[in-house]
Order: sequence, then structure tokens, then C-alpha cells
Amino acid sequence: MVATVLHEIPLQGGDVTDGVVRVGDTVRRPVSASTPAVHALLRHLEAVGFAGAPRVVGSGVDGLGRQVLEYLPGSTGVRLESVRDDVLGRLGGLLREYHDATRGFPLRREGWEGGSNDDRAPEVVGHCDLTPGNVVFRAGVPYGMIDFDLARPTTRLFDVVTTLRHWAPLADPVDRHPLLRNVAVGRRVRVFCDAYGVPARERRRLVEVARVRFQRSYAVMRSRAAAGGNWAQMWAGGAGERIRRAVAWLDVHEDEIHAHLVP
Repeated sequence: MVATVLHEIPLQGGDVTDGVVRVGDTVRRPVSASTPAVHALLRHLEAVGFAGAPRVVGSGVDGLGRQVLEYLPGSTGVRLESVRDDVLGRLGGLLREYHDATRGFPLRREGWEGGSNDDRAPEVVGHCDLTPGNVVFRAGVPYGMIDFDLARPTTRLFDVVTTLRHWAPLADPVDRHPLLRNVAVGRRVRVFCDAYGVPARERRRLVEVARVRFQRSYAVMRSRAAAGGNWAQMWAGGAGERIRRAVAWLDVHEDEIHAHLVP
């Protein structure tokens, strides 16, 4: 009997995770302090029937000490479909389904990755990094979420704002993907919030929370960059300047966004 040799195919590991590979129908990722909490979350999502996240395979760790997760087929990144309102609405619905699925999961657990957050009491376990690189498309539709390394207890609105940061996007046009450079951000924020079902009282806070998120993300990234590694590379590549430009852009367009959200 001839043993099957499974080749390792390097995958895009995002901004802060190296060494991510595909092996057959699985993804192998380096473990971190948050891995036990993330695996517990993913097992909970599987148990409640949420299909938009990878499953933990077997024990969750291979012989090389790497995480073993299900590979979600499809493509990631900003795509032609990303500018469409219906696609943005599907993403808003996906995030709502995910947040609802985390209900019942303990919000107090050792190992959650620290990061910027809302001042209000946590309501859900947010993904907190739902960038285009972490959303999986199939047949032109977003259906899956990957890379839960930055997941942590937070408010629904804070995770909504974090997602809109990349998908509306809440950013200076010079820093946007070319496909999203000239989109109507205020309308897209409303489309996403409508699909998610953000209530009126929270919509009134959205710009305020976005500003808090920018300020705290800047401080967190600067602190992590001081320790070196990939965070330092991101900082050296202009991450701080992009956040500062986003804050300035938000100041100019605050009334426009607010008008779309609160008629």
C-alpha cells in the first residue's frame, strides 16, 4: 500500500501571522496564547450550527505543534463583487449570524488576545479582524470567516465598526483598494447596518465608536510595534499614518455618514 503524501501549500497569512499552509483539506497555523480560546470558540460555533467558520480538526494540533483547522474553499480579498450593495449586505448578515451564534459562549476565558475595545460591557465574542483577507467568497458571495486569532469579547457595535473600517471603507481614499476608492461610503455604512440590523440607538453612536476605535488601535499598534516582529513591520510600513488619515477623513465626513444612518 502506497502512502499518500500531502503537500504543503503556503497561504496568505495576513499581516501578523506567518507560516500558514494548506495541507489537503486542512489549514495548519502556528499556535499562540489565544489558540485554546479560539479552538473552544470554533467548537462552540460548530455545535450551534454556524457554518461560516472553519472547524477544528481532530485534537486541533498536528505532530509539528501547529493548529489544524478545516480549509474553507473559495477566494479572499477585495473583489469586483465587493463594491455591490447586495454583497455588502450579505456580509452584514454573516456578521450578525456569527454574533448571534456566540451567545452562550463564556465571555470570560483565559488567553484572549488583547486589543482596542469599547468601554461598554462585552456582549459577544467579536471576530475583530474581518478584513477582506479574512472573508471567504464562493460563487461571488461571502460565506465564511477565517483567522480568529484576534477574536475577543466586545460589543456588537465595536465589531461592526471594525468591519466597516475595511469594507465601507472608513479610510482616506488614498489608502483604499482601487475598487473601493470612489464608493459612496455613507450609503455603504447604511446598507451594512440595515443588513445587520443595527438599532437606531446604536447607529447614533457609530461615528463616536469609530473615532474611539481609531484612537485606541493607533495606541495598541504603536505599543506592539515597539516589541518588534510583524507588528513593527506593519508600523514601519505606514500603519500609524493610515490610521491618522482615517481619523482626519472621518472628521470631515462625520455629518454625511450620520445623515445616512439617522434620517
